[in-house]
Amino acid sequence: MKKEKAVVVFSGGQDSTTCLFWAIEQFAEVEAVTFNYNQRHKLEIDCAAEIAKELGIKHTVLDMSLLNQLAPNALTRTDMEITHEEGELPSTFVDGRNLLFLSFAAVLAKQVGARHIVTGVCETDFSGYPDCRDVFVKSLNVTLNLSMDYPFVIHTPLMWIDKAETWKLSDELGAFEFVREKTLTCYNGIIGDGCGECPACQLRKAGLDTYLQEREGANN
Repeated sequence: MKKEKAVVVFSGGQDSTTCLFWAIEQFAEVEAVTFNYNQRHKLEIDCAAEIAKELGIKHTVLDMSLLNQLAPNALTRTDMEITHEEGELPSTFVDGRNLLFLSFAAVLAKQVGARHIVTGVCETDFSGYPDCRDVFVKSLNVTLNLSMDYPFVIHTPLMWIDKAETWKLSDELGAFEFVREKTLTCYNGIIGDGCGECPACQLRKAGLDTYLQEREGANN
């Protein structure tokens, strides 16, 4: 893969930034694509652009605002509370999001001569998002190959690792401090360690605390 090109689905968050560093190590050339779907924190797009600029990565932003018209949710509507009732999908789930994002990433990838697509979806931290499952990604990979008659490979470096292991991977890639300080995971739009209260921040912090404890133990 060292001689090939990849497109990374990039939000500027912990997971996709770790995947971006992973892709830079794996491929000769890397581009990033970010989707504007009128997300709750518009800062996400600016954050992604800033990271891509700092790393010297070509960055494309695609307008996906139609998603907000079709599927209003807590990630795009400030008047909707972020909730996750037992037996129901979280209010932050956006119907069709990863299906559309990966499909449009594939169109872009083919146009720029890349057959590799990298995404930070993860089944280990599965939060009730059906489009983060491995079976979905594998199914879509086949569908995209058939629909465009092109040999795409969708890579999911984080699929079977949890948040602590994601922090470990960023450390192994030499990107731990970068990811910790410059990424945006927080639903309330606070870069770095975030607000500490929303579900995304709590998941990120729990993983960070676990990894730091493990790293400290390994160094003793």
